[in-house]
Amino acid sequence: MYRLLIRPILFKFDPEKVHYFTFSLIRILHKIPFVGLIINFYYEINSPKLERNVFGLTFKNPVGLAAGFDKDAKLYQELSNFGFGFIEIGTITPKPQDGNPKKRLFRLQEDSAIINRMGFNNGGVEDAIIRLKKNKGVLIGGNIGKNKSTPNEEAVNDYVICFEALFDYVDYFVVNVSSPNTPNLRELQEKEPLTKLLQVLQNLNSKKQTPKPILLKIAPDLTNEQLLDIIEIVNETKIAGVIATNTTISRDGLVSDNKAEMGGLSGKPLSNRSTEVIRFLSQKSNKSFPIIGVGGVHSAKDALEKLNAGASLVQLYTGFIYQGPKLIKDINNALLNKS
Repeated sequence: MYRLLIRPILFKFDPEKVHYFTFSLIRILHKIPFVGLIINFYYEINSPKLERNVFGLTFKNPVGLAAGFDKDAKLYQELSNFGFGFIEIGTITPKPQDGNPKKRLFRLQEDSAIINRMGFNNGGVEDAIIRLKKNKGVLIGGNIGKNKSTPNEEAVNDYVICFEALFDYVDYFVVNVSSPNTPNLRELQEKEPLTKLLQVLQNLNSKKQTPKPILLKIAPDLTNEQLLDIIEIVNETKIAGVIATNTTISRDGLVSDNKAEMGGLSGKPLSNRSTEVIRFLSQKSNKSFPIIGVGGVHSAKDALEKLNAGASLVQLYTGFIYQGPKLIKDINNALLNKS
């Protein structure tokens, strides 16, 4: 129903306006008695066979919602009813910021893709915490970043602020240094600054009574040499794992008219490269750390390919927009049929 009736209507309007409209609609529907339970009953599949124990956490199923969809932790409770095993909020920055000027979100329908240059628009970490305090059992990842106004030399401070503030309200952390939409952010992926950043966070983490898993989200545009550096950094800093991958700046093979828009590309064109990165990291590291696979998951087959390549969990974003919530159920059913 979503692809035949709902999506064609939604896709006639501006993507960012549709995003906020959809958020409002989901929230309103959940205020109607029993609607949340009905949605949950239809989409969620409960089976011990779907459970995954990864970096010390138990996921009820391996299909999560990627960061960027619920930036401000406004809808994680409602979104979990669609069958997600976990929700990643953010990217969160210490201070509120508007992000980049609009228009900044573009559909590439012929490519089943999206280009965004949002720029970490969010209400700041303290604003998100207000809502996270109301969490009722949803496994939450906290994706953290730096404010645009913060120079790279001081970026560590922004990540520390978010880490300390969110620590009691999320189950794992994701360090985002790979978005192409904040000027110079990707420079933090270089070996020296990245090692320093992760080590500072790990040192803080180790002093906690119960440390939280810290993951690194990487770009799909890294070379093999840079990916080998990532493996070395993960092993050196002993962070919990990697999320592969963020959006890409590549435009290879696109056919849509607006393919030249600036920003990060997500969706189907990213699928193969994301899986390549997962396989490379898994093989070259001898599976020494868990990987969350994200990028171009538009079908159960796409998800299985990433899991077979070495991912422990997968996440959806653009596939969720193009295929609707049934995609989560399809992936989990495919996993059950395979088991």
